[in-house]
Amino acid sequence: MDFEQIEIEKWLDIALEYGVKLLGAIVIWIIGSWIISKLLNGIKTVMSKGNYDESLQGFLTNLASWGLKIVLIIVALGTLGVETTSFAAILAAAGLAVGLALQGSLSNFAGGVLIMIFKPFKLGDLIEAQGEIGAVKEIAIFTTKLTGLSNKEIIIPNGTLSNGNIVNYTTSGTRRVDLTFGVGYDSDIKKTKEVLMQVLTSHPLVLKDPAPTVNVSELADSSINFAVRPWSKSADYWTVYFDVTENVKEALDAAGIEIPYPHQVEIHKEA
Repeated sequence: MDFEQIEIEKWLDIALEYGVKLLGAIVIWIIGSWIISKLLNGIKTVMSKGNYDESLQGFLTNLASWGLKIVLIIVALGTLGVETTSFAAILAAAGLAVGLALQGSLSNFAGGVLIMIFKPFKLGDLIEAQGEIGAVKEIAIFTTKLTGLSNKEIIIPNGTLSNGNIVNYTTSGTRRVDLTFGVGYDSDIKKTKEVLMQVLTSHPLVLKDPAPTVNVSELADSSINFAVRPWSKSADYWTVYFDVTENVKEALDAAGIEIPYPHQVEIHKEA
């Protein structure tokens, strides 16, 4: 047997040995992925029957998915002949290095846990945070997704979100609509208040309890400003906001009450 034939047989044996291991790893990955999928579906079913909060369901399912996939990767690498103990040590060292480099991501994970524990909001709530307003679409491990008022997707890191101010407009189910309207100084205050209140009480989406209010808020340079405060359901906020603004303009015009605006005066000089 010549040298070339020995080398060929050697490489064939190596290819056969590692080919079997690779095939085994692939089979384990396929079966493991199927099992993980079934386990996750089972977790979702159990939590749904247990009436767990939807936000918590999504967070725990996401967390379980990551953990199970890491275990599957370690098992697959062990099938390939990689020492899992050595791999675990390497993974721990790498995890420490990555953790130091990605402190922001760890704070986001911690922020997600805090959100799950204290529950400042849940899926579907309308919140204001970090200068953004939107309905909570998803609470993941590292980020929270909102659907903005113009249907844009807003992604906020959980670390920043949990450490900042959060305004939840959905908790009480109602919102106060804060509007300000100015009229001329020649206008009758009592009559103006009656006109403004009539606009509020005639709107079908303005709540009777809490009752709407109309008060003089400021004697400005060129106008008497009225603070108009109707209440509505959270879902009707913008409808009430825009409708009342339009209806007030029409009602004041009909009542002959002037809304002040800048006037331009032309001065003609004699030649």
